[in-house]
Amino acid sequence: MVRRYACMLAVAAGLLLGLATVSRSKGLRGKKPQGVSRIPSLFREEERIAMKEALKGAIQIPTVSFSDEESNTTALAEFGEYMQKVFPTLFNTSFIQHEVVGEYSHLFTVQGSDPTLQPYMLMAHFDVVPAPGEGWDVPPFSGLERDGFIHGRGTLDNKNSVMAILQALKLLLIRNYIPQRSFFIALGHDEEVSGKNGAQKISTLLQARGVQLAFIVDEGSFILDGFVPNLKKPFAQIAVSEKGAVNLMLEVNMTPGHSSAPPKETSIGILAAAVSRLEQTPMPNMFGEGPLKIALEQLGNEFSFPINIILCNLWLFQPLVDGEKLHHQCDDKDHHSTHHVQCRGQGKCNTPKGPGHNQLPDSPCTDCPGGTYYMFRQLVQHQGGTCIGNTDSRHYTNLSTSIYRFNPLYLQPQDFSSIHGINEKISVQAYETQVKFIFELIQNADIFQAQAPHWHEL
Repeated sequence: MVRRYACMLAVAAGLLLGLATVSRSKGLRGKKPQGVSRIPSLFREEERIAMKEALKGAIQIPTVSFSDEESNTTALAEFGEYMQKVFPTLFNTSFIQHEVVGEYSHLFTVQGSDPTLQPYMLMAHFDVVPAPGEGWDVPPFSGLERDGFIHGRGTLDNKNSVMAILQALKLLLIRNYIPQRSFFIALGHDEEVSGKNGAQKISTLLQARGVQLAFIVDEGSFILDGFVPNLKKPFAQIAVSEKGAVNLMLEVNMTPGHSSAPPKETSIGILAAAVSRLEQTPMPNMFGEGPLKIALEQLGNEFSFPINIILCNLWLFQPLVDGEKLHHQCDDKDHHSTHHVQCRGQGKCNTPKGPGHNQLPDSPCTDCPGGTYYMFRQLVQHQGGTCIGNTDSRHYTNLSTSIYRFNPLYLQPQDFSSIHGINEKISVQAYETQVKFIFELIQNADIFQAQAPHWHEL
């Protein structure tokens, strides 16, 4: 019984994450395309020092988004000036166009030499959530380096990606790199509070120009270590979708009266019971045929008996993994909609729905040569899953059906809790790895053949 319980715990964890293993010995790079001249991702010591110092400076600018209506606009403007100071090569290269969108967001258009290749996009955001100083080992906007780590708000979410993208392109340019495939770099300034003035406006601008993208790479998932019981190896999660979001307001309407003679059932009691009921009845498991099932099957061999047998034979054991039958009329491949969430909140409370959006469609995750997902195998051994947070990439679904959310950073559970929490930090080595990953990704994008190439004038 204990053994079976441990087995089911591991399976449940796999269901939540939908991941695949990656071996430390294999690192982040897989096979490299043959017969193509490539610039090796080998950086001089002075470049590595400049790389980390640039990130430290970015962390020191408090680009905080407080709400939809309030941001540190002085810091947002300062960050734009900082980019021009640190990366003058990008702003002075003839085939790179820079635009400011929505007052503070930035769009770089990098013109490739081959106009027949469909462009792609690299995304990140430089706004951060608030960081009260209490509980931090170092001030959250100090950018202090200590014991091989750079500390501060934004080191993992998401100035690391902003600076790594710009840094990788700079290092390519000073090595006389000229891209074949055009690409965009979209840097949002309000992702933490919906992205409506940044990413959404960039998306609208590109859509008006008739742009369609071969693929998009954004933040979202990591190389996770220690997240699944009984799985000893770390695994890379490249999210091919992301969860939806909805804000619900619970309302209780009662006949008014004096507190000295409260009714048998008070409005506060009803409200508390409604919240408790929502916590005790989570959304039902919708395990089906998508990337989650593929991920579990590929994850299976990394477990010991009997979990490996179960996960590698889901055609037989899927009812056991499901854990519960679906009690609604949706097909099990469907995503939970905001309507489903609202209905589960009904009872004695009214639950008007606020702003929100449904879960995004899955991006292609088949491993066929010629597909975008296959290209990622050049850089990392992986399998797909669903991003548990929301990112700016949801504003770009009209520009591409292939959106992948991934940062090549090793993360342990305690590191994950620092995102939007306290003591957020990134190791210097991990940041260098991220720069190298993007350095290689940009070059891989030049030679990968999209399945449906489409030409666009940039």
